[in-house]
Amino acid sequence: MPTTASCSSRVLSLALFTAIVALSGCTVGPDYHGAPDVATGASHSNSFVRTPAVGVSPTHAPSRWWSTLGDPQLDALIDAALAHNPDLHAAQARLRESRAQLQKQQADARPTVSGDAAALRMREPDLSGLQTSQSSSNTQTNSSTSPSGGRGPLQFYTAGFDASWEIDLFGGTRRAIESASAQAEAVDADLADTQVSLAAEVAQAYIGLRDQQRRLALANQSAELEQQTLTLIRQRRARGVGTDADVERQSTQVESTRATLIPLDEQITESLDQLAVLTGQAPGALDSELSAPVPLPTLPASVPIDDPATMLKQRPDIRAAERRLASSNAQIGQHTADLFPKVTMLGFIGSNAADPGHLTRKSALTWLGAPYLQWNVFDFGRTRSDIHQAEASRDEAIDRYTQTVLAALQDANNALSRYGHQRDSVARLQKIEASADRSATLMRQRYDAGASSLIDLLDTQRTQFSAQQNLVEGQADLLKDFVSLQKSMGLGWMAEPR
Repeated sequence: MPTTASCSSRVLSLALFTAIVALSGCTVGPDYHGAPDVATGASHSNSFVRTPAVGVSPTHAPSRWWSTLGDPQLDALIDAALAHNPDLHAAQARLRESRAQLQKQQADARPTVSGDAAALRMREPDLSGLQTSQSSSNTQTNSSTSPSGGRGPLQFYTAGFDASWEIDLFGGTRRAIESASAQAEAVDADLADTQVSLAAEVAQAYIGLRDQQRRLALANQSAELEQQTLTLIRQRRARGVGTDADVERQSTQVESTRATLIPLDEQITESLDQLAVLTGQAPGALDSELSAPVPLPTLPASVPIDDPATMLKQRPDIRAAERRLASSNAQIGQHTADLFPKVTMLGFIGSNAADPGHLTRKSALTWLGAPYLQWNVFDFGRTRSDIHQAEASRDEAIDRYTQTVLAALQDANNALSRYGHQRDSVARLQKIEASADRSATLMRQRYDAGASSLIDLLDTQRTQFSAQQNLVEGQADLLKDFVSLQKSMGLGWMAEPR
C-alpha cells in the first residue's frame, strides 16, 4: 500500500508536469501580422499610372514570357542559362544552406539522445607480502620478499543512453524556427529573382546580337554604295565635270561609314561571349551557332500586363523583403524568451555489471530523471540589448520593404512608359523607312528612263539603307523595352523543388 509521502510526491510531480505543459504553449514576443500596406491606392488599382493607351492588354502574363517572341534559338539559350549559369547555381546552393539551417532549428526543438558503452579490466597489486628492512648501526637483517601474484583482474561493463530536452516554455525555440523558416523563404525568393534577372539578361544580349548583326550587314551595303559613288565622282573629275572637293567629300563619307563597321564587329564579338558565359560556357563556344544573322524576334501584337496588386505579389524581390521582415520580427520573440527561465529535462538509463552477460538483468538497471532549471536573473541588460537590437533590425526591415515596393512600382511604370514611347518611335521610323523605299523605287524608275544619274540613284539607296538601319535599331530597342517590362513585372522565375 503506497505511503502518504509517495502519494504526495506523485501529486507534486503531476502538478509540475501539468504546469510545464501549460507554460509550453506560451510564446513571447510580437506576432507577425504581415507587411505594411505600401502605396495603397496603387496596389488596389486595376492598371498602372503609365500604362500606354495601345499595345498592352490587362490580362495575366505568362511566366515564360520569352516564348511569346517566337524565337526557338532564344528559348534554347534561356533554358541553357537557367540550367547551367554559375550565378544561378550559387543561388541554389545558398537556398540549400538556408533550408539546412531551418532543419537544424527544427531539430533543436526535439530531445537529444546519445548512447555510450564501456568495458573495463583492471588488475590490483597485492601489497600483503610487502616486507620492510631495517638496519641498525652494527647489525644488518637480510630479508627476502616472496613473490606475490596480486589479486586477479577486475571486470566492469556499462551501457546506457543519455537524453536531454529543453522544454520550450516561452516559445524561444519556436520563434527561432519561425525566423529560420522565413529566412529560407527569403533566400528562395532571392533565387527566383536571380532567375528573373538572368532570363532578361540573356534576352537583352541576344536581341543586341541580332540588332548588331543586321546593322552591320546594312552598313556594309551602304559602304559598298558609297564606294560606287566615289568611283563615279572620280570618273566625273577625270572628265573635268567634278571637282577635287567632291572627291574628298565623298572619300570622307566612305571612310566614315567603314569606321562604323569596326565597333559593330566588336560589339558582335562581345555579345557572343556574353551569351556563352551566361549559359555557363567558355567565350567562343557559341560563335558557330550564332554567327549567322537572322531577323529580330517578333513582338506579340498585344503585350499582356498584370495589375499592380498581382505584380507586387509575384515580384521575387518584394517577397524576399517581406520574408526578411517576418524573420526579423520573430527574432524579437527569440531574444525575449531569454528573459525567462529555461527548463531542461535530463534522463539516463543504463546497465552496469561485472559480466557482460549480466547487463540485461533487472538488478543491473540504473536510471535517472531530473528537471534542470536555469535562469539568468542578473545579466546587466545584455538580453534587453539583444531585444532592442532585434527591434531596430525589424524597423529597418520595414523600411527596406517599403522602399522595395515603391521602387518596384516605379520600375514597372517607367518600363511601361518607355515601352509606349518606343512603340510610337518605331511607328514613325517605319513611316520614314517606307518613304525611303518609295523614293528609291521612284529614283530607280527615273534612272532606267534616263531622267536621273547613277549618282542620284546610289545616293537615294544610301538613304534607304540608313532608314533601314534606324528602323532595325528602333525595333531592337523596343524589344529590349519589352524585356525590361517583363522583368519589372517579376516574370521569368519557377518554383524551386524542395
